[in-house]
Amino acid sequence: MDRIERNFVRLGLIAGAHGVRGWVRVISDTEPVAGILDYRPWHLRRDGELTKIGISEGRKHTRGVLAKLEGCDDREAAQDLAGVEVGVLRSQLPALDRGDYYWIDLIGATVQTTDGRTLGEVDHLMQTGANDVLVVKGERERLIPFIDGEVVKSVDLGGGAITVHWDPDF
Repeated sequence: MDRIERNFVRLGLIAGAHGVRGWVRVISDTEPVAGILDYRPWHLRRDGELTKIGISEGRKHTRGVLAKLEGCDDREAAQDLAGVEVGVLRSQLPALDRGDYYWIDLIGATVQTTDGRTLGEVDHLMQTGANDVLVVKGERERLIPFIDGEVVKSVDLGGGAITVHWDPDF
């Protein structure tokens, strides 16, 4: 995997064409959904290859967004992009305050209890009304609320580790 591929951060997926003038429907992974349009240029990932592409227009639509990509001028070209991942390079992401994390940086981290028992690795995260939840897969799946200081005691991004105050039997 080359340097650019490692720095790709997925923000969504092109679902297909919209209309006949080259617009695409995008399922956005950002919050808010239309936030994906704030990132420019986009990088499209297909079969491990990245292509940088400009966005000439975009707007929120139903559960996702619509975008007019530069050089995509008809329905056939737009439909050909169905299933392609949309993202940016990590350098395009805004800097975070201390104690804030991008989900992508937490995925794959080893989760261990304060007494050193390994629970597994972060598979993905979920949003709930109250807080985000780490989905940790090990000998079984655990849902651990990401409550900084109370449940999540420390995050070591460089070491790929998260220490939690959590009963392993729960």
